[in-house]
Amino acid sequence: MAPDAAARPGAQDIPSGPDVADVFAGGSENGRLMAAVDWAATPVGPVGTWPASLRYAIRTVLASRFPMILTWGPEFTQFYNDGYATLIGAKHPAALGGDLRVTQAEHWTSLQGPIEQAMATRVPTWIPQLLLLLERAGYREETYFTVSHAPAFGDDGEVAGMHAVCTEVTRQVLAERRQVLLQEVAGAGGRREDEHDLATQVCAALATGPLDVPFAAVYLTDDDGRLQRAATCGVDAGLLPAAAGGLPDLAAVPVAGLGVTGGPFAEPVTDAVTLPLSGGSGGEPVGALLVGVSPARALDVEYRSFHQLLAGQVAGAVVDARAYAGERARAEALAELDRAKTTFFANVSHELRTPLTLLLAPISDALDEAGDQLPPAAHDQLVLALRNGQRLQRLVNDLLEFVSIEAGRTAAVRVATDLAADTAELAGVLRAAAERAGLTLTVDCPPLPRPVAVDPRMWEKVVLNLVANAVKYTFVGGITVRLAAVDDGVELTVSDTGVGIPAEELPALFDRFHRVTDSPARSREGTGLGLALVRELVDLHGGTVGVRSTPGAGSTFTVRLPWGEPDAASAPPSTPAAVRAAALTPWDDDPGRRARPGAAEEGLGTVLVVDDNADMRSYLTRLLAPSWTVRTAADGEEALRAARAALPDIVLTDVMMPGLDGFGLLQALRADPGTRDVPVVMLTARAGQEAAVEGFDAGVDDYLPKPFESAELLGRLRAVLERARGRRAALPPPPPAHAHRPAPAAAPPPPRPRAGDAADLAPSSAPAPAVPADGARRATWRFPSAAASIPPLRRRLRGFLADAGIDEDRAYDLVLASCEAATNAIEHAQDPREPVVEVRVSVDDGAVEVAVHDTGQWRERTSSMDRGRGSMLMSAFAEVTAVPGPDGTTVTIRSPRPRD
Repeated sequence: MAPDAAARPGAQDIPSGPDVADVFAGGSENGRLMAAVDWAATPVGPVGTWPASLRYAIRTVLASRFPMILTWGPEFTQFYNDGYATLIGAKHPAALGGDLRVTQAEHWTSLQGPIEQAMATRVPTWIPQLLLLLERAGYREETYFTVSHAPAFGDDGEVAGMHAVCTEVTRQVLAERRQVLLQEVAGAGGRREDEHDLATQVCAALATGPLDVPFAAVYLTDDDGRLQRAATCGVDAGLLPAAAGGLPDLAAVPVAGLGVTGGPFAEPVTDAVTLPLSGGSGGEPVGALLVGVSPARALDVEYRSFHQLLAGQVAGAVVDARAYAGERARAEALAELDRAKTTFFANVSHELRTPLTLLLAPISDALDEAGDQLPPAAHDQLVLALRNGQRLQRLVNDLLEFVSIEAGRTAAVRVATDLAADTAELAGVLRAAAERAGLTLTVDCPPLPRPVAVDPRMWEKVVLNLVANAVKYTFVGGITVRLAAVDDGVELTVSDTGVGIPAEELPALFDRFHRVTDSPARSREGTGLGLALVRELVDLHGGTVGVRSTPGAGSTFTVRLPWGEPDAASAPPSTPAAVRAAALTPWDDDPGRRARPGAAEEGLGTVLVVDDNADMRSYLTRLLAPSWTVRTAADGEEALRAARAALPDIVLTDVMMPGLDGFGLLQALRADPGTRDVPVVMLTARAGQEAAVEGFDAGVDDYLPKPFESAELLGRLRAVLERARGRRAALPPPPPAHAHRPAPAAAPPPPRPRAGDAADLAPSSAPAPAVPADGARRATWRFPSAAASIPPLRRRLRGFLADAGIDEDRAYDLVLASCEAATNAIEHAQDPREPVVEVRVSVDDGAVEVAVHDTGQWRERTSSMDRGRGSMLMSAFAEVTAVPGPDGTTVTIRSPRPRD
């Protein structure tokens, strides 16, 4: 039976409106379904009793292609069209005529407020991207709708229901959200060269999108092609495998057992996808990405496409990181080669400077002493040798200085300078060479308004190189040197009327080793370092250098320097400009000889000369004998014995010597109360500011690099002796280096050591090898924990093994292994209690044992024998054991006695 007519709208008076047959007309699928509904069994009653407003509203809903729904009456009876039917999926067609609150029970809490507000206030509501939970496809689905709710009016003008227009925007919302997440991943930071740090940052970015990526894990391939877990997010990393053989292993991970929830409704995550991280076209995979699937979204084509894009971005980032790491490794290898080159030049300097000293000084002395008495042919040969030796000295010095600048170890020591006067003097040094070449040299350096802060030694090289180049490449005309003040500093110009420089050569003109090919010049000699050195020296002053040139007309070099601020009150002395100028003009026939100082008194005191080079000992003996009583020693240990036997007034020692070197000798002298006050002067082929600082820090009284001038050495020895004796009156000046005199008597041999003195011959840091009663030889050395300690360790160990009669090849292997162990101790010991490395060595009946001990803790490694680089190298030569402990780590290298 139909409900009571009084309880239904329009029961008293059937309203006009569409005929009953026309209410559901229009040909829509939903219209046919609604026409078949028994409406009499619903709260709205038979169609014939419906008010006109309801009939018209239904026809409007059915006619629209936009998803629309109409509810009528307090029971929210539903009427909707075909478009809306597709939105509710499996709930259609049962929802027709049903209560909206029942049909959409899962998200009624989201809809109730806007609907009741629109019906109560008669003001439509607008909700964009409303999240709704729908169960239309067999699971609780995350959906988004843009919805507008409006009141539906009855025939009496009162609100009788609700009219809603809705559009599903789920795809749009998901696409925008996933795009944002992809951008976050693309912008993930991290150190570009560290792929593991990059993986961590990628996972941190993925953690910002848990609705699409409930959890993720990045796996990277190792050198063997296995997958190693690098980073995770959203899941306990311990629940995932730390390593996997391939994608199938990751696909077998029991996702449901990870305890991860996802989606907007926090439901358990039960599925995941495993994606390869491609290494690019034709490249091997660089890893894999394990990504959880949201339980609120089906793994459809769009979701899979998102995963592919995600994997592509992560793979690209890893590939870039590995490429960057490879480039950095190559750059570091090049830097290491550059450091090796610098070390090579520094080491070669010793081999170059010592023979240079022994070449230049005797030739110079011979010319000064007996130049007028020499046969003309002999005189000319000596002049030729001297000039070429000075040129070689200049080349060595320039090359070493350039390498030092490149390594960042050279800094300008600027002092307030009358730059106009200095520049005029330096340019004038080359006037004679220019005039002999038939050129005019014009120097225009008027006084400047204020001093300029420059390093005089560096400025000398700048001026002399530029002017010498102008003389070299100018055949007719002249050279002009001008210095003038400009707004923010000074400007030096060196102009010539020479051959000029082709335009295509100008960009590379200041590059090292660059030389203009086929350019006419007075000499083809040169290394291509002159202008490169000029640029580097000017850069150290914060200035600029440039060139303008026209082939066939000449060139103009311009140097601009700021006024600058001084770094020191005075600069260290440099090689006289006249000597450097002579070396810069090898084509000039006049090297510019200088006079020697006059004669002086003898008997300044006793000097102990220590050098492993016999020629150098002989030369120094001849040089010093007129004023000093000279004793000699071939190494530090012999010198220490000699000094203790008969105290000298001064010790003149080389630095690099076998056995006990110069620094070891200095330390031993300072440690002994009987010799600690003896002044020490060091001669060394290690040129440069760093070497001098090292010497003075060690307590040396003076430090003179090779090659040196004889007069300078004599003057420095005299000054050191004055300071040591504390005289108020200056000592008389020394005699000329080689006055006419009888040959000096040979220096007395050093006294033989007394029996029982062996233990006192070396300092505590470098004891002499002990020979106890049992016949074994032992020694213990302590070195600073620094890479610079390896060379002295190598020297001492090599000498010790040689003295013990160890075969040369076997000694070489033991020295190599021991130095490798010491290097590892220096590099890998963490937080040492004392920054030293102790080396104990013993030789007993042909068996050798070397123990290297540090006071730090080593990094943990997979094997106790994995002591960093070189463990395999050490083990190849001897038996190696490593014993860590609370007081440090001891690596012991044992080499048994060889079988006969």
